[in-house]
Amino acid sequence: MPRSKRSKLVTLAQTDKKGKENKIRIFDEVRSALDEFRFVWVIRSMMFRISVLQDIRSDWTGSQLLMGKRKVLEKALGEKPEDEYKDNLHKLSKSCTGVSGLLFTDETPETVTAYFSAYSKQDYSRAKTKAPIDFVIPEGIVYSRGGQIPIEEDVPMSHSVEETLRNKLKVPTRIKSGKITLSEPYVVCRKGDTLDVRQALLLKQFGVAASEFKPELVAYFDNEDNQVTKVDQN
Repeated sequence: MPRSKRSKLVTLAQTDKKGKENKIRIFDEVRSALDEFRFVWVIRSMMFRISVLQDIRSDWTGSQLLMGKRKVLEKALGEKPEDEYKDNLHKLSKSCTGVSGLLFTDETPETVTAYFSAYSKQDYSRAKTKAPIDFVIPEGIVYSRGGQIPIEEDVPMSHSVEETLRNKLKVPTRIKSGKITLSEPYVVCRKGDTLDVRQALLLKQFGVAASEFKPELVAYFDNEDNQVTKVDQN
């Protein structure tokens, strides 16, 4: 096994007591896992939903997935040769960009890449992400799925939601004969638009779970030869 660099003193950024304790915990967990597992992978995504993390942790029992602030993960691995925990880990540290996590495992690279190539999860879009589809609420009675399915398979949206649609979500609805209605089609978003909070809430209100969340493997470190390998999933 390659030598470790446990003697190096690393200072974490000043923060409140609770925040500092959490940073220290993650820092220590990363370094402990580096000694326990052969491989450490950097996994990146636009965001990690709780459901995605639960899936991965459930499927990878016997391995360890750690999430933390980018700077904490970088410091735990080592940002420069002089403060890296093990030789060449500073090269892996450079891959911790955006929203990243570290997967520690003894499974082969072939097993890891096969799993993440196949994994994807449909979920609701969040603000500041790209709209997955064109979504236009048809004129007339507003149905719970907003025209995504035939009306004979849908139900009119409850009148109790009308005030929220009109006042909070700025959809020009009104009550007519006890039903929520629109006098003309209402464009919520166009595919590729950057969603704001209101648009994301409307997509969720109408059950539009069309965004695909697919974690991306960036690179991995092998404890046996101290080498960092970048991953090309294209």
